[in-house]
Amino acid sequence: MNNKIYILFQFANSAFSKNGLLLFLLTFNLSLLTYSQDTTKIDDSAIQQQLEIIGENSDDEDADYTNLVEVLIYSNQNPINLNKTNKEELQALGLLNDIQINHLLSHIEKHGKLISIYELQGVNGFDLQTIQKILPYVKVTDNFATAHFGAKEMFKNGQHTILLRYGRTIEDQTGFSSIDSASLTNSMNSRYIGSPDKIYARYRFTYGTNISWGVTAEKDQGELFLKDKQKFKYDWYENSLNGNQKTGFDFYSAHFYMKNVKFIKALAIGDYQATFGQGLTLWSGQAFGKSSDIMSTKRSAGGIRAYTSVDENRFMRGAATTLGYKKLEATAFYSRKRVDANISDTTDTGEAAEISSLQETGYHSTSSELADKDAILQTMLGGNVSYKGRKFNLGVSALSYQLDVDYNRALSYYNQFEYSSSKNFNVGVDYNFIVRNFNFFGEAGMSESGGKAFVNGVLISLDPRLSFTTVHRYYERNFQNLMSNGFGESTRPANEKGLYIGAVAKPTNKTTITAYYDRFEFPWLRYQANAPSYGNDYMAQFNYTPSKKVDMYVRIRTRDKQKNSVNVVDLIDYLVPVKQSNYRFNISYTISKTIKLKNRIELIDYKLDNNKTEKGYLVYQDVVYSKLGKPLSITLRYAIFQTDSYDARIYAYENDIPGSFSIPAYYDRGSRFYIMLDYNLTRNIELWLRYSQTYYDNKTVISEGSLSEIQGNTKSEIKAQVRFKF
Repeated sequence: MNNKIYILFQFANSAFSKNGLLLFLLTFNLSLLTYSQDTTKIDDSAIQQQLEIIGENSDDEDADYTNLVEVLIYSNQNPINLNKTNKEELQALGLLNDIQINHLLSHIEKHGKLISIYELQGVNGFDLQTIQKILPYVKVTDNFATAHFGAKEMFKNGQHTILLRYGRTIEDQTGFSSIDSASLTNSMNSRYIGSPDKIYARYRFTYGTNISWGVTAEKDQGELFLKDKQKFKYDWYENSLNGNQKTGFDFYSAHFYMKNVKFIKALAIGDYQATFGQGLTLWSGQAFGKSSDIMSTKRSAGGIRAYTSVDENRFMRGAATTLGYKKLEATAFYSRKRVDANISDTTDTGEAAEISSLQETGYHSTSSELADKDAILQTMLGGNVSYKGRKFNLGVSALSYQLDVDYNRALSYYNQFEYSSSKNFNVGVDYNFIVRNFNFFGEAGMSESGGKAFVNGVLISLDPRLSFTTVHRYYERNFQNLMSNGFGESTRPANEKGLYIGAVAKPTNKTTITAYYDRFEFPWLRYQANAPSYGNDYMAQFNYTPSKKVDMYVRIRTRDKQKNSVNVVDLIDYLVPVKQSNYRFNISYTISKTIKLKNRIELIDYKLDNNKTEKGYLVYQDVVYSKLGKPLSITLRYAIFQTDSYDARIYAYENDIPGSFSIPAYYDRGSRFYIMLDYNLTRNIELWLRYSQTYYDNKTVISEGSLSEIQGNTKSEIKAQVRFKF
């Protein structure tokens, strides 16, 4: 092992030699395949791959994906009892499709309760790979928890959790540097209003899966925490902040949530999320999309759920409840909260009268951002009525959306059909049914503007070793809904039609082949596309798992779209093809009971105007140390990268402190390193420490021209978190 580490760091010194790069990967990875140490630890690489693609599509390295993985994290700590579960609970995991869930529940009904988890091998549609995937989140037992409890029993067996997190960038940034009054007058947004610290705090009480309540608070970099520490206190500057600077955290969230207590399927008071159908009518959170897991094309709606994230926009605030009787469920919700907006006109009393845009970043670190904070009032109400059977579901959803001021968007040719009003109304019908090994699903929606949206799909499980999926969507250009998240290429379902076809084949127990092709069209103009356009997205991945300790895959993904040319001819923007191809080899392996390694090499080709090609690569080595029975685990990564520009950037998921996410974009030329320590101080106290640094060897200024500009070629970040359980 020592020789392998020595080779790795010797390679780093000559990292930019392409021949040396390829030779290193071939010798280093192939040699380690000779190890044969067994392990039963399950890797969550499938979820990581999905998050990488979401991060790439959103172009937000600091996004919070808590709502996407919270069910898995909670189920890992509180496994689902397969002998006492239902379709909705298994759907929420997102690891099984409806056909597999139906086979499992039918098997238990026919043959009785499971005796062992490995009895799943006798269930139709379950192979060893599927069983290993769900092992960390399920259990088999005859001891059933009941929802018929009293307050005394709840507080006795419930769990309190307190999380405290701190982080900051170490290097000095322009936004925190000193400035004289005259310069600040000329450019009020040239400095942050607060400190560089990132602070997060959360308290949560849970009792099984039935009860949850808690409070979450967060302050981002540059936001004000202590008002008396505000750096600039000029009267004119204070007025520009609109009176929004206060002592304390910038964002607070609180919730009370109860589910499956007698006829109450769900009850939420405070902050919550609502997801129904396939996301066309109401989907207040994020959702997985195209990835190596083709089954994720179908949305698994969770109905009403508690909100515990710090995304300051994708949630609802008020009250919601779901009542159930046999196979019928009825949901009603009400939300009323203040949201950020850019005020374009005011009344005589200084109140907002009209807005030109809704601000969704959640940052309040500059004068203009703070002035836009909580500018207007947003009210939403609606509901859902559903019939939920084992093999057939049918639901109707409605959403009324209201702003307390006029919303007049700055219209252009490409966005003239987008939402620009003080109110909106959406209604939709969704369905889901199973016929043998065919699972049909879809939703149809309509907005107050008259725009319509349709998505329909089918999952086909011909055999445990062969599955297909097809999804068709048709979203009219005037379909308007700010609370939707339908499957597609665009962020919101509008001005798009397309057909997605995917397949998964498992020729042997050790191999899996995944592929999809997505053809999409935009019938109307889009941002940076001044004419109707089209594109393609196709991916092929081959997984090979020769043993429990080794897993590797090779992936090719190519995407092409059309956008305006940078070369304008006679004042006319014409469309040109833009093509991006990614080639990836990824391998993870356990070389001992305490050490696990992971390697990746990824190459990228980015072509614009058919005559300009930009290239890049990323190579990294992960080392994970954890010993059973020991309180300390260590995760570290060393990566090298080189791309011709930001357009050819490469995204890669990084292990981070629980509740915090890091999916950075690697671009330009340099290296990146991080190390994370996880230490259990006691049975109830756990501590995490993380340090990361990016080094660029082709620049002397990082993020030039922005408030986060650093004079130098390194950017370092520290994070610390402590969790108390009692």
